[in-house]
Amino acid sequence: MAESRHVSVLLDECISNLNIDPDGIYVDGTLGLGGHSAEIAKRLSGGRLICIDRDQTAIERAGKRLAPYADRITFVHGNFSETASVLDSLGIEAVDGMLFDLGVSSPQLDESERGFSYQHDAPLDMRMDKSAALTAWTVVNEWDENRLNRILWDYGEERYARRITAAILERRAQKPIETTLELVELIRGAMPASALREKQHPAKRSFQAIRIAVNDELGEVSTMMDTAPDKLRVGGRLCVISFHSLEDRIVKNGIAWREKGCTCPREAPICTCGFVQTLRSVTRKPILPSPEETERNPRARSAKLRVAERV
Repeated sequence: MAESRHVSVLLDECISNLNIDPDGIYVDGTLGLGGHSAEIAKRLSGGRLICIDRDQTAIERAGKRLAPYADRITFVHGNFSETASVLDSLGIEAVDGMLFDLGVSSPQLDESERGFSYQHDAPLDMRMDKSAALTAWTVVNEWDENRLNRILWDYGEERYARRITAAILERRAQKPIETTLELVELIRGAMPASALREKQHPAKRSFQAIRIAVNDELGEVSTMMDTAPDKLRVGGRLCVISFHSLEDRIVKNGIAWREKGCTCPREAPICTCGFVQTLRSVTRKPILPSPEETERNPRARSAKLRVAERV
């Protein structure tokens, strides 16, 4: 199979905001094909880069790309939500910067057998970690009506969630739904004609919702935001790229809580709740891709980069 074309999103913006120290320690918590990692690693001399990914295939591919920098990289097969414990296991007390790109990588989208894409026919899978037990097949064919409807509405922000859920239940009562295009056609048939005329693919929101559920993406982002920033040393930078509003909201609120988490009444003369600020936003609004980047890489359109610094 040909190598998937991969373009790292907001690459220059991430590298600039990490303020890379050649002797520092950095984490790329979502390695993918290693585009961000390559730019970090080439700027290190005595420093170290910890590359984490839940997809063993991604680690193997990125390892080839990053071979020239192998002397300064440690690869870890793990989940970005476990960043703090990964660093503990490596005996690393604090790092100078962390980068998390929460998007699905190009190979995962482009390789039909992974089942992420609504453009190609494949078994219903959608696992980022192929050793995980839960697949999209299980979600679609075994989850009950309330649970299915909830993820389509909450995770996909799909306004026709009830129609789509009803169609899934009706079909699977006859036989299991086996493939991505079978699910796409079912979704398409459940939606009104007006929705089918929209620019966005009719299955996009539903596939996003199922993928998030299969991989517990929102729970993992929450865990990462709760634990990873504590491993930054003072002055260390946290860079997080998200691709939909649910993830971005978790990142935004996680930074805000560490920045303004005092629960004392506004009229209180001093803080008595014991809150200590640990992060400050480097930019008040998220950094967005330039028009030139979105022209080169349409997958970057929905990307948002938030940057915070340990204080």
